[in-house]
Parts: sequence; C-alpha cells; structure tokens
Amino acid sequence: MLTNWYLIFAAALVESFLLSIALTALMRWVSMRWDIVDHPGERKIHTKPIPVLGGVAIYLTFNIVIFGNILLLEPVGFLGFDWIKENVLGYLGEGTWRPLLGVAAGGLVIFVLGVVDDLRDLKPEAKLAGQVAAALILVLSGIRLDLFIEPLLRNIPVVSGMGDETFAVINVGISSIVTMFWVILMTNAMNFLDNMDGLCGGVSAIAAVSFFLCVLPHEEYFICALLMVFAGSVTGFLYHNLSPARIFMGDSGAMFCGYILATVAVLGTFYSGTISSRAAVAAPILALSVPLFDTLSVVFIRWRKGESIMKGDKRHFSHRLVELGMTPRQAVEFIFLVAAITGLGGSLLSQVGAMGTVVILCQTVGIFLLIVLLMIARRDAS
Repeated sequence: MLTNWYLIFAAALVESFLLSIALTALMRWVSMRWDIVDHPGERKIHTKPIPVLGGVAIYLTFNIVIFGNILLLEPVGFLGFDWIKENVLGYLGEGTWRPLLGVAAGGLVIFVLGVVDDLRDLKPEAKLAGQVAAALILVLSGIRLDLFIEPLLRNIPVVSGMGDETFAVINVGISSIVTMFWVILMTNAMNFLDNMDGLCGGVSAIAAVSFFLCVLPHEEYFICALLMVFAGSVTGFLYHNLSPARIFMGDSGAMFCGYILATVAVLGTFYSGTISSRAAVAAPILALSVPLFDTLSVVFIRWRKGESIMKGDKRHFSHRLVELGMTPRQAVEFIFLVAAITGLGGSLLSQVGAMGTVVILCQTVGIFLLIVLLMIARRDAS
C-alpha cells in the first residue's frame, strides 16, 4: 500500500510543478498586461517593475490539483487505476471532508485578502481582521491544536473540582485561541520573509518537505499528498522567481504559504505513543524556525527602537546577511541551507531517543545563536 502512495506523492508533485510553471507564466503576462506590478522603492532591492500575481498561480495550482484529482477519482476506476481510488477515498470520509473544506475556505479568505492588499495596500488592521477570520474558520471546522492541558488543569486547586464537561470546554477554548494565534503568526511570518528573490518560496518548499518527512512515519498519507501538491505549486513558481525574479508572489502568495504551513502543523501528527520522545511535537517549530527567527528578531529590533512593529524596513534576516558582506543571492542560499538543516533536524525528532533529541535541539539553538553573534559583531564593528 505504501508503494501505491509513493506513486501518488510523485504524481502530485510533478503535476502541480508543471501546472504551476504554466500558470505562473500566464499570471506574469496578465500582470504586465494590466500593469499589476511592484515598483522599485527605498526598501526594495529590484530596480524595475516586477509582476506581483505569482501568488495567484500558487493558489490556483494547489486547489486545482487537489480538488480536480478528487473529482477524477471515480473516472480513474474505469481506467484501471482502482488502487488510486481505493487509497485516497479512504481518507475522504465524513471526518476528513469537514477539515479539508475548512482549510479551503480559510485559504480563500487569506488569498482574497492578499490579492486586495497587492492591489490597494490594505491597512494592517484590515489585514489582521481578515487573518483572524481565516483562523476562526479553521477552528470552527474542527482544526485545533491538541495541547494535552487537561491533566495540568486538574492539578490547579481553583478548577480541580470542575466537571468533565467544564474541563472539555476550557480545553477547547484554550486550544482554539492558541491555534488562531499560531496561524496568524505564521501567515505574517512568511509575509515578512518575502523580501528577496526566491526566499519565501524556497523556504516554503523546504518546510513542506520537512513536514512530509515528519508525518510520513505516522502513515498520514493524505496530508503527505497535500504537502507534495503544495511543494510542487511553490517550486513551479520558483522557476520564475529565483534571482533575477521575473515575477513576485505578492502578499497573496506569501500569506497563503504561511497559512498552509501553519495549518499542516496543526493537522499533522508529530507525536504518538510509539514515538520515543515527546519533543517530537516541536518538529513544526524547527521546520519553520527560519521565518519564526526572522519575525521575532525584526519585531524585537523595532520594539527596542520604539518603532511600530508593522513598519517596513531593511532589518530582516536576509538584509542583515547582506550587511555581513553577502550578495542577495548568497544570503538567500544561506537561508535555504539553514532552513534545510533545521527542518531535517525536526523531521528526525520522531526517530531518535532522548539524547538525540537534546543534540538536535541544541544544534538548532546553536545555529541561530551563531548567526546572532555574527550580526552583533558586524554591528559593533560598524
């Protein structure tokens, strides 16, 4: 059965990759035709107008491949590919359709929000309201982090005497709030990261592969297939976006990438009773450590200087690497390497024991501490 799923994974990756290449080329033509471009500016590194509808290609590819193939499940049975129908339909029972439609509905909100922002530059408050709405849709569709906090609550004297139903309500409430915060955080983190050619798309693809390796041992094959579709959608776009970029993904693409990765982190299983270390639940954080580091460090710098955390500047991870002497392309490649190393470490958390877990976590912290020390040394030298 696993061999059959590997064929589905490969088909999903190739199909989405090729479709994304074609749709991105089409969106580039549409952008130029209707003058939907990003013009050069003080905080930007490009020197000529660049089309910004790449995110439309990513979004359309992801949804066309997923829902198009689901609709084709019945016909493929008549073509002799019954194993595809048998394998996939087993994951599309009543319990799967609701969260899948929730992901699609929330993704549509994020996508429309991003497109409007690309066209009209929405205020931060409006963008945040839209992101809250998308996260709320996810929660209402049953997608929430399982925080395992009920045992902790029962040890608190004030609430220990409450009934099981009350504990369940508290658990759902807290997990819903944390889930919404996580989705909003990652949606903005990937949007923040989209500041150099190929950067956001490359990190998104690396994170998708890392998640794939994380959830594969738990036999969550349908989520693995979704990840391959997403990876193909992004890498097809990267064909046009790597330096020198011929098109940008815009806010619609960057926020959609963050939304999908955050959602998969909630949907996927990273720890079960058969796993040797509970630290495996940290796998998504390691897989997304680069955008998290970029966002948290930029927010800290702006807060320390008394500036608005939403104010754009050139203090992002990639910009600071350029200040160290790297070219923009070298900075992007360096970040890809960091993302791959930390993502690989995250994917191994479910396969190693306690000592291996400590080594992986220390290695990840050490990588970012080294980067911070280099940046501090550069700042002091100047």
